[in-house]
Amino acid sequence: MCMCFHKGDIRPFLVEGQQVGLIKSDVLKQLVKYPEVFCIRDCEQTKQGLVELNPAFRDYNERTEQVEKVLRNLRSEGLFPALQGWRDEYFEVKSEHRPLLKMERAATPLFGVRKYGVDINGYVRHPTLGLCIWLQQRSNTKETWPGKWDNMVGGGLSVGFGIKETAIKEAAEEASIPSDLVKNLVSAGCVSFFFESRQGLFPNTEYVFDLELPLDFVPHNADGEVQAFELLPAKECVERVFTPDFKTTSAPVVIDFLIRHGHITADDVVDFTQIVELLHVPLQSLYIYKTRLEQLQKQHQQLPSDDGNCNSGSSTIKPLENGHKKAA
Repeated sequence: MCMCFHKGDIRPFLVEGQQVGLIKSDVLKQLVKYPEVFCIRDCEQTKQGLVELNPAFRDYNERTEQVEKVLRNLRSEGLFPALQGWRDEYFEVKSEHRPLLKMERAATPLFGVRKYGVDINGYVRHPTLGLCIWLQQRSNTKETWPGKWDNMVGGGLSVGFGIKETAIKEAAEEASIPSDLVKNLVSAGCVSFFFESRQGLFPNTEYVFDLELPLDFVPHNADGEVQAFELLPAKECVERVFTPDFKTTSAPVVIDFLIRHGHITADDVVDFTQIVELLHVPLQSLYIYKTRLEQLQKQHQQLPSDDGNCNSGSSTIKPLENGHKKAA
């Protein structure tokens, strides 16, 4: 897990003046080839550049369409490993609670867009083994984390689905949990963390549910994305989570569960407080560029908002690589 960047490595990504993402230099090098879609600017006062989606794109559908064209071009060029896992599944890009566009799930790490998912901790209270937790082993054919151990049920929050709705859907698809059991889902809050890999940036928030299951229930997969399930006592689960065989971005959910149920405590772990804090990273603190930019702009003349060109106006902002061309 990571929460820091080298200066100059990251640029805020803005849509309609709102920061919605983070863009690394390797992605930036490709986006400059699409000046009609992305504007790359430099702020003299903050000494940090930014990437902005052309404000001439006025609505959700137009923004989605224009970004999709770029992403499909990048995919065809084979430049980014993340795009090799293209799913035709979309995540919404939001400012607070307002959706601005939707983006192919596989592309979101390239733009550092906040992602949301749902996880279910399935557990039993065994008469001799105590608290036991169901884990799944992902299919070897999965686009991401193939063959890794994972939470019993988990899935991304795709466009058109609610949080509880996603939990119920994934429970049926991944573990064949019937409705008479899934109705007992208990909301357990969320975990949030930041992870960086060769795929890109992962500012993730996972909505967590706990589900106590009968001793005789055995999950089985229905969508071909899971190759095995295993029921582990809590102590063995702790050991499994900290091996390279476990999906890194799912580990926080299991760790949170074990903390809440008293199987990882401050008496056992020296860095307990730090671990708890890293399970609840305030991701909103990474997306504050818009506020600082607005403060600067208010001190100078207003930028034109209707000419599709973001390189005119305020003296605090100067063109760096390219400006907007009118969208065709």
